[in-house]
Amino acid sequence: MGNYILKDENAVYYECGYSCDNVTFINLEGDRYFITDARYTIEANENITNAEVIESKDLIKSAQTVLKKAKIKKITFDGNDFSFESYSKLVNGLNIKFVNQPSFSHKKRIIKTKKEIKYLTKASKLGRKGFSALAKYIRKNGFDQDESFLHFKAIEKMTQTGLLDVSFDPIVAINENSAKPHALPTDKKLIVNDLLLVDAGVKYKRYCSDRTCTAHVDFEKLNFKREQKFKNKKQQKIYDIVLKAQLNAINKARSGMKAKEIDALARSVIEKAGYAKQFVHSTGHGVGLDIHEHPYINSKSDVIIEDGMVFTIEPGIYLPEEFGVRIEDTVVMKNGRAVIL
Repeated sequence: MGNYILKDENAVYYECGYSCDNVTFINLEGDRYFITDARYTIEANENITNAEVIESKDLIKSAQTVLKKAKIKKITFDGNDFSFESYSKLVNGLNIKFVNQPSFSHKKRIIKTKKEIKYLTKASKLGRKGFSALAKYIRKNGFDQDESFLHFKAIEKMTQTGLLDVSFDPIVAINENSAKPHALPTDKKLIVNDLLLVDAGVKYKRYCSDRTCTAHVDFEKLNFKREQKFKNKKQQKIYDIVLKAQLNAINKARSGMKAKEIDALARSVIEKAGYAKQFVHSTGHGVGLDIHEHPYINSKSDVIIEDGMVFTIEPGIYLPEEFGVRIEDTVVMKNGRAVIL
């Protein structure tokens, strides 16, 4: 793609190995410009080798100057990047056609390089370590603690007390709160034989991990492994259906399939069990520099799955005012099959 302009922080990082929260990046047939303010120019110059760093008090004016000098006829942008106000100011007075291609950076990044897969694998391993540390904490000190405090401890344990960043705000949900797919923490306290759902991840070199575990709460045996034994028979039944759906999708996913076919591998198991209406979200999403990327594994997507794509497989069943179960792993397509990172 010859001429394009970016504002999204992770999209810019992908282009030049550095980014910040106030940047405009322009690529003009290989001439590249990283426009930012004085807070970031020292680090930008230290980290960027493939673009000219321009210090600016008005990023839009500086971008217009670059574009006028280039004498180009059209440029690609992602409409998701720009507010209406900033876009209106940018195009004002420019005789250039701005071509909106939503998510073009995500599409460009859809197949991960070996280096990216290495980083994503490391992020996943660090995330798994965080889950183990959280389980250990709960076994020792977690009983009678409320969701809000356990949410704080999830951040602490996942990040190794601040060494890493979380890839998103963790979800920690007990019993009926786990029936809300993106539950907010409450003052509900954890007791023995509760059902506990935790969805969390960390970043390694900016690349994200994403995993969800649903567990039976036990003083001695609480863990976030896939084999779970619940005292409540209905919870066990639902858990086993969701695990079967997840494993069906992981084991049968193949490169060359459409994303919606992988969604169907998980969804069909849950539908057959009679819980179609209780599986309220898509089967998965791509993971990379952003926690949600292409490909999206849903019932409508005709995207062809290829080796090198990384995405989650996370079916769930949610029974309002009772409980919910979600089981999520991040996989990479390798040699035609899905491999858990």
